[in-house]
Amino acid sequence: MTVEPRGSRLEVEIARTRRERMRGLLGRDGLGPGRALLLERTRSVHTLGMRFALTIALLDRDLRAVHVATVRPGRVVLPRRRVRHVLELAAGADLRVGDRLHPPPAGA
Repeated sequence: MTVEPRGSRLEVEIARTRRERMRGLLGRDGLGPGRALLLERTRSVHTLGMRFALTIALLDRDLRAVHVATVRPGRVVLPRRRVRHVLELAAGADLRVGDRLHPPPAGA
């Protein structure tokens, strides 16, 4: 996926099933730079049981970031208005409120 307006690229894994969304990044040791997990149809997340901090972006229906925060292990991020998806990235990732994700063109 491409992040607008800066044009940086992310390799995004998509958690499509309810089970994948519930598991998220639990059991992993981290996320590499430029990698992310997109939790579709998810409005909040937690880092209970996580081994590392995350940057999370709460996204609206157009995949635009409406809130971005760094979250330490053992925390809960409550749902916010207009949020439809959550993107989880390595702590310190360069993503800002207003940035929009664009999927790659079909067949790319």
